[in-house]
Amino acid sequence: QVQLEESGGGLAQAGGSLRLSCAASGRTFSTYAKAWFRQAPGKERECVAVIGFSGRDTYYTDSVKGRFTISRDNGKNTVYLQMNSLNSEDTAVYYCKAEIRPVGVPRHINYWGQGTQVTVSS
Repeated sequence: QVQLEESGGGLAQAGGSLRLSCAASGRTFSTYAKAWFRQAPGKERECVAVIGFSGRDTYYTDSVKGRFTISRDNGKNTVYLQMNSLNSEDTAVYYCKAEIRPVGVPRHINYWGQGTQVTVSS
């Protein structure tokens, strides 16, 4: 069974940095795009950043451009989110998502991690 496990969340001061990781485990045949989403209290889940298989193609929502960097290590089946210059508006639960084709399955499926809390104090 394929699972995604996030780590690296926690408490940071405004202006500080955190690095999130999301590792896939289980019998994966291939992995396509990976992404980070976040959901703040009372708000809808929003897409923060996306990265294609090669790592060359990336997308960032406007509010994190220039501050966050998404990257991936295909050998470790892991995606990262480096978050710099954090502010209180970055406080949310962060989720990773990955399009994975499990072994024996003829299509890619979207998998989600369980979420990791990021809290930025001012």
